[in-house]
Amino acid sequence: MQRLLQQQQQEHQAMPYPTWAVRQERIERLQRLLEHHADAFTQAIAQDFGHRATQETQLAEIDFVLSEIKYVQRKLKSWMRARRVPTALPFWPASNRLLRQPLGVVGVVAPWNYPLQLALSPALGALAAGNRVMIKPSEHTGRFAQLLRQAVSNYFSPGEMAVLPGGVQTAQAFVQLPFDHLVFTGSTAVGRQVAEVAARNLTPVTLELGGKSPVLIDRSADLALAAQRIAYAKLFNAGQTCVAPDYVLVHRSQQEAFVQAYSQAVRRMYPSIAGNDDYTCIIHQAHFSRLLALLEEAHAHSAPIVVLGETEPALRRLAPCLVLDPPLHSRLMQEEIFGPVLPVLTYDNTDQALGLIRS
Repeated sequence: MQRLLQQQQQEHQAMPYPTWAVRQERIERLQRLLEHHADAFTQAIAQDFGHRATQETQLAEIDFVLSEIKYVQRKLKSWMRARRVPTALPFWPASNRLLRQPLGVVGVVAPWNYPLQLALSPALGALAAGNRVMIKPSEHTGRFAQLLRQAVSNYFSPGEMAVLPGGVQTAQAFVQLPFDHLVFTGSTAVGRQVAEVAARNLTPVTLELGGKSPVLIDRSADLALAAQRIAYAKLFNAGQTCVAPDYVLVHRSQQEAFVQAYSQAVRRMYPSIAGNDDYTCIIHQAHFSRLLALLEEAHAHSAPIVVLGETEPALRRLAPCLVLDPPLHSRLMQEEIFGPVLPVLTYDNTDQALGLIRS
């Protein structure tokens, strides 16, 4: 990794400000790479998950990045253009201009939940800005990581972009490298460690971390429509999305109606869970066991649980669940859930609901 970083640094120094044509050509190569390997990437990701719905990979990963590539291609020339900025009176007759310059080598640490999108989208931004890129994929999507490494090596020189698969030790060594910028997507706990390590090198970091994304349903809302949209967003990728609805707040008088509406929406989307190729599995056994433990703790606190399907433990396919009014001190309400489990909290007035969200 040290040698690769040095190579990219040296090549950056030899071409510190790539032209628009050079950047566009790199972006076009990334586009060809993605289009050529789309089916293979989809299959590899499905195998890494145990099973993952093909449509989810196509929509949230491949189409997402291809759309972003087209946007960057349209905008890149204007982004690179120097801009005149005001000059303070004491400095007249001088003039100022703002020129966006490449940083150098950008490190990208990608997570397992959207391994393609969250590796190649940051890489696209780095290439468009004239940088070199090193990518560390998640160890939990090993088949995809190896395929991405091979594909990138076929379309890019090591001095332009490279992929470094590996386990936890590889990731720890990766974030210790003195990058010019480091992009990390993942949990808050690991993000804190990444920021501390990067600080030793004064490496600027971009952290995209998970959290408790709330959904507040007003009494005036169309419950059936709200439930349909929440179910879609919650169960996409079996809830393993950082911006998935984490919990719902509904007026106390409407909790039962929401439970019925959500249950109907889920059954329309997934008439069955067991053996359903449109329903994604949980990524690995440790995460599956964690989700079960969250449910067991909620049950121990006498929180009613509504199970909407059949769980297949051997395949790590977890049925959608509603948990009604779990204690706020429970793990279910203290941790990002990252699965198809949806707590439903009740409120009496809007100020109370907003106060709970802020807390």
